[in-house]
Amino acid sequence: MVIFASVTIVIAETYNKGPSIEQELTEEELSHWAFQPIQHPRPPEVQNESEVANALDRFILARLEEKGLSLMPSADRRTLIRRLSFGLRGLPPTQEEIQEFLNDDSEIAYEVLVDRFLGETAFGERWGQHWLDVVRFAETEGFEHDYVRPDAWRYRDWVIHAFNKDIPYDEFVSLQIAGDELYPDVPDMAIGTGFLVAGPDMSDINIAEERSHTILNEMTSATGAAFLGLTMACAQCHDHKFDAISQADFYRMRAVFANMYFPEKQKRLNQVFFEPDAEAPATHLMLRGMFNSPGPVLAPGFVRAANPMGLTVPETEEDATTTGRRKALAKWITDPEHPLATRVIMNRVWHYLIGIPIVGTPNDFGVKGDRPTHPQLLDWLSKELMVRNWSLKEMIRLVVMSATYRQVSRPVDDTWVDAVAADPDNRLLSRMPRKRLEGEAIRDAMLFVSGRLNRKQGGPGVHPPLPREVAITLLKKQWEVSKDESDHYRRSIYLFVRRNLRFPMFDVFDRPDTLASCGRRNVSTTAPQSLTLLNSDFSLNSARHLAGEVLDSGAIDYSAWVDQCYERLFSRLPSDSEREIAIEFLEGQTTMLKDAEREVSELAVPLGTENTMDRFQGSALTDLCLALFNLNEMIYID
Repeated sequence: MVIFASVTIVIAETYNKGPSIEQELTEEELSHWAFQPIQHPRPPEVQNESEVANALDRFILARLEEKGLSLMPSADRRTLIRRLSFGLRGLPPTQEEIQEFLNDDSEIAYEVLVDRFLGETAFGERWGQHWLDVVRFAETEGFEHDYVRPDAWRYRDWVIHAFNKDIPYDEFVSLQIAGDELYPDVPDMAIGTGFLVAGPDMSDINIAEERSHTILNEMTSATGAAFLGLTMACAQCHDHKFDAISQADFYRMRAVFANMYFPEKQKRLNQVFFEPDAEAPATHLMLRGMFNSPGPVLAPGFVRAANPMGLTVPETEEDATTTGRRKALAKWITDPEHPLATRVIMNRVWHYLIGIPIVGTPNDFGVKGDRPTHPQLLDWLSKELMVRNWSLKEMIRLVVMSATYRQVSRPVDDTWVDAVAADPDNRLLSRMPRKRLEGEAIRDAMLFVSGRLNRKQGGPGVHPPLPREVAITLLKKQWEVSKDESDHYRRSIYLFVRRNLRFPMFDVFDRPDTLASCGRRNVSTTAPQSLTLLNSDFSLNSARHLAGEVLDSGAIDYSAWVDQCYERLFSRLPSDSEREIAIEFLEGQTTMLKDAEREVSELAVPLGTENTMDRFQGSALTDLCLALFNLNEMIYID
């Protein structure tokens, strides 16, 4: 006991002396690849020029040729339109869109399709969801009471609008950090700062100083993860163990947000960020990260290792109504010489489109994160973003127009065997990776093909019915089902996001918990996923409505039914063997149901149709639709 007491006293005395003097960064720390200036390399020469569709292909092909490999041939048009439609819109293509693309034999048919999808409002809904993962968006606070934030949806709508309007990325960043400071007389410009207060909060905490400390730390960490790809949170208690981020770096950057307005206990954080005046309280380095252990006072500043430009936070102007600190932070992040910001966002764009990020840890560009598989390509893309006026749509267009993006994802000839042998993990992108759809895209696709998707945009999050086994566990008013039934079929991005209750279908398909920034979703394969697609009321009702859509299409026999199902779900026609098996199933299922003499109430008859066909045949068609929902091809994109 004496020994332990002595140790405790020594530790206490050590902490009471305050933090050690901040060390100068070493050459080794500054030599880390992510802190190096971004280059604009010349696309390399390649042997097979005929495989190059645009400049980015040269970076991929040059690496492949070093291994004696080449790019795979382009996928067929049906595969391409499905890949592109889910990639840009998060929805499958319609049969009319498929046929129009197949019939267009012009050289620019694919380019026209790309521009068309980029111009649709569905683009912002698809890419907005990607960004909401990064910014840990939810409409409740989390913790025990999980109080609702009534206006949180305004930020979600702002993000969707920003992607659709192709707001330049430097402005996109700036508005989320300092929209109110940059445009003080335009209230709508402050909506983007919802990013800062999108994280969890315990509004009923008893100590106001602890609440503000926790929120400011979370805000600083989220900014580092989302825009810089740095694990800033590691430095709130001590110098980062691996990266060149000191505890003082953390609190200097936190000082940028020190003038935040904090509501009283039990009051929600405002969706729009306010600063009541230009006076900012002093920021201390908090010893051991404790809210009640202030250390030395620190002036606002930026992470030293990521500031080769030497930018500083200017003093507040004498007549200013705000500190201007967040405006300075936004300017630093979007500076053309910043070594991280454009690399981070272009890695995210590549990840969402290709399926494998160049840096495998999108939120961690530090020493313990993955090194880039194609560093020159990442730098070239980062510079191109700036050259192209920071337009994310232009960069997305560049990627999807490449031969790399259009490669097949399945074996086509003997070159596939060579590619798998030489590049087993596909790190060189010797073929297009197959991608598992997120739960939101799976749900949207099922609603879309069954003719039920409500395309209404914007507004407060809606509450579809929950499975009974989930609903009975909830408190009163925790999930009040939306009264307008049409709202139950809105796109998934408009569903209410409660931190303490992930929507069941999204939960089983690996939706992040919204407690912290998520740069790359987990992709699991579990039994509940199969059970959800096979046994849930949502799947059955979607199958019944899809059967109704097929019947209303004019298809008059089993063969036509099968063709309709495959094209709606998979953007292709079935093979001869698939068609034969499906017809055999329909015939056998119809006979079985008739022999059982089921009542109509016991049959899964098609819905949403006035077709008065034989109820047993209709129920068999529903069963086929349900079976097809459960094929791998339904949730994977080639």
